[in-house]
Amino acid sequence: MRLDDKVAIVTGSGRGLGRAYAEALAAAGAGVVVNDIDGDAAAETVAAITGAGGRAVAEVCAVGTAESADALVQRAVAEFGRLDVMCTNAGALRDRTLGKVTDEEFDLVLNSHVRGTFTCGRAAAARFREQGDGGRLILVGSPAGQYGSFGQTAYAASKAAIIAMVRVWSIELAKAGVTVNAIVPIALTRMAATIPNLAEVVAQVEAGAPVPPELRRRGIGTVQDVAPLVVFLSSAESAGITGQYFGFGGDKFAIWAHPKEEFVTHREGGWTADQLAEDFAGFSKHLQSHLPPGR
Repeated sequence: MRLDDKVAIVTGSGRGLGRAYAEALAAAGAGVVVNDIDGDAAAETVAAITGAGGRAVAEVCAVGTAESADALVQRAVAEFGRLDVMCTNAGALRDRTLGKVTDEEFDLVLNSHVRGTFTCGRAAAARFREQGDGGRLILVGSPAGQYGSFGQTAYAASKAAIIAMVRVWSIELAKAGVTVNAIVPIALTRMAATIPNLAEVVAQVEAGAPVPPELRRRGIGTVQDVAPLVVFLSSAESAGITGQYFGFGGDKFAIWAHPKEEFVTHREGGWTADQLAEDFAGFSKHLQSHLPPGR
């Protein structure tokens, strides 16, 4: 699959999944604006891409402000003449339980993930409309935003908000020919290394060992395993796909369902609190588990 006429921005692409996305897009022929808060990491990604014959430049800034988003779009246009793909990968992580997370930590995580996605998405959409020939918004979710995850109040809230943006933007931007989708990746990254039962596996894979087959079957692989989905969603072949969120990693591909009402009933005149207490004997069998699958 070739993207020779495409230009992409990948935020947070100095390391990990973001770097894998940027390298895969460039390998397919796209010009790539590599963004990261760490200038050295961004430069290393650019060097890896150009050393392999690809096209890339670095734009060092923290996402979140309108100024940063506008600078990223302007850099893409200045260097490559246009913009076709915005992949909003950047974001901070502060693992804290509810009683321990501080206001500053909560704001940092939401600003990078939610506001960063919002401002970059808005700036890209404006450019897509100006060009008049569509575009691709690829937002990055997480299983934590779908299921919740212990100790990740801010992160899970952020990733859930990003999925909500997919639902809204895919409707709002349809007439402009802009597709909006989310990827829900799982990979053995530095973030995964903070999970006790994965820390040893991450170290082994970083040392060159293959990912165990049982993990790959569960959807856990390398960062390179996730990158093909970003390439596909950036391509002309994905033109009819929008408003979706795709789980991807290892040997697993998944399409997440939209939320729906599990159980509905009616009572003429509505309910009193006492009547609800009585009726819940029948309602309770429909209640959903508050634990992630397998817990």
